[in-house]
Amino acid sequence: MPKVSARPDKTMYMTVREELALTREKASMLISAQSISADRLEKIENRRLLARPDEILALAEAYKAPAIINYYCTHDCDIGGRYISEVRPKELSQIAIETLNSLNKLVQVKDRLLEIVEDGTISEDELEDFRTIKSNLDKIASAVESLQLWLNESIARGSLDASVISR
Repeated sequence: MPKVSARPDKTMYMTVREELALTREKASMLISAQSISADRLEKIENRRLLARPDEILALAEAYKAPAIINYYCTHDCDIGGRYISEVRPKELSQIAIETLNSLNKLVQVKDRLLEIVEDGTISEDELEDFRTIKSNLDKIASAVESLQLWLNESIARGSLDASVISR
C-alpha cells in the first residue's frame, strides 16, 4: 500500500492517485506515453510545476478520472479559472433532481422572461426578476455540466458504452 500524504491542501491529481492506491512510480508507468516521471508527477501534485494540458489529458485517461480535466481548467489555467465553472462529481439521481427543480422554476417564470426580453432591454424594474431567471439558467447549465461529467466518468470506468450514448 503506497504512503498517503497528510497534506491538508491536496490537489485532485494527488487525491485521485492515492484513491487508486498508486505510488507515483506506478502512476508514472501508467502514463508513460507522456513521459511523466515520478519526480515530475510529484512536482505537479505539489504545485511546484504546472502540468501541460497533454499531461492532464494523460492523467485523466490513465486514472479513468475525467474530473481531473475540469479541475485543471478551473484551478491551473488562467482562462478556465476565469470563464469555466468547477464541476464536482455527483450521483445521477442528484443531477436529475437539481435539473428538474431548476426546469420547474424556469417553467413558472417563462412568461415573465418573455415580458422582460420582448423590447430588447432590461429596465430597472425588471432587473431583479431577470437576476432570478438568470440564476435558474445558471443552475440548469451547471446540471448539464454535471451530467456530462457523470457520463464521461461512467464511460471511462467502463460502466457505459460511448457508442450506445452517441447513437
